[in-house]
Amino acid sequence: MSNQELLTASYDFTLPDELIANYPASPRDHAKLLVYDRATDTITHTFFYNLENFLSPECALIFNDTKVIKARLFGKKQSGGKIELLINRAITAHNINVYIRGKVKRDTEIFFDDNLMAKVTQLNDDGSREVNFYQNNILLRFEDLLPVIDKIGHIPLPPYIQRPDEDEDADEYQSVFASQEGAVAAPTASLHFTSEQHKRICQKHKHAYITLHVGSGTFKPVEAEVITNHPMHSEYYDISKEAKEILDSDIPVLSVGTTSTRTIEFYARHKGQMRGEANLFLHPNNKPLRVNHLLTNFHLPKSTLLMLVASFVGLDKTHQLYAEAIQEKYRFYSYGDAMLIL
Repeated sequence: MSNQELLTASYDFTLPDELIANYPASPRDHAKLLVYDRATDTITHTFFYNLENFLSPECALIFNDTKVIKARLFGKKQSGGKIELLINRAITAHNINVYIRGKVKRDTEIFFDDNLMAKVTQLNDDGSREVNFYQNNILLRFEDLLPVIDKIGHIPLPPYIQRPDEDEDADEYQSVFASQEGAVAAPTASLHFTSEQHKRICQKHKHAYITLHVGSGTFKPVEAEVITNHPMHSEYYDISKEAKEILDSDIPVLSVGTTSTRTIEFYARHKGQMRGEANLFLHPNNKPLRVNHLLTNFHLPKSTLLMLVASFVGLDKTHQLYAEAIQEKYRFYSYGDAMLIL
């Protein structure tokens, strides 16, 4: 373990702008797939629809079934000043953690379509805010807010996608097996599965679902000089009975995405905790204990997600794989191509 692997600066790289994917591959499973086999130290370039050709018959898959909510809302203050609000997560049934673009103070009221109003109750040191939502002056629980924002809200595309959301994003920025509402960012490795491929792979392989409601902290760059000083964000997770059975066995596991990986590895360190808050930070000094294979997209420089990839293959190999992906014109980030680490 070298000191380099603990320095945030070591996880920087230069990505040509044209390799940032603004739209997904169509069909979904026609995204490119870079396969890295650690046992033979070999790279294969293929397409996502060939994924199952690389999996051993006994390998089980764990998927994250979280569903992205229309978390971006545009409203106005009483004064008429425009406000953009991004729901981050529910703290309690009524207290919602949000990010607000526009100046607000405690007790500021923000008005949206459909007689929806948010009242600022707290300003947090990390730049987030806490609000209560009301409709027709009735305080809303989070589950009652969801159908309202589904009608008036916008899909919260990541900040590096330089365009407004479009109608198609409501389907494209959602996995075909998404069912549990609560995420503000998609578990992006899942976006490559078509319904047909997902069904096909599930017929051949043992599989199960966990839920991790991805928060906007997933995009937060690491600002600490040493990665272990980074305060990792926490996210709500829930592990199904079927997933627990697989994880408590010695069956080899393919984790579909970094979100599933964080959940599985949190569970591996806190046996018996089927649901709660996960804040695990995987990096070369904190390697995976349970996940055998990782399916993931290509991530931002200096991000905790890139450091998670390095926890599987090390810093140098991560840079080699990314350099090869750039050379081969792979598309990066949420709507980009995929990588399978065996």
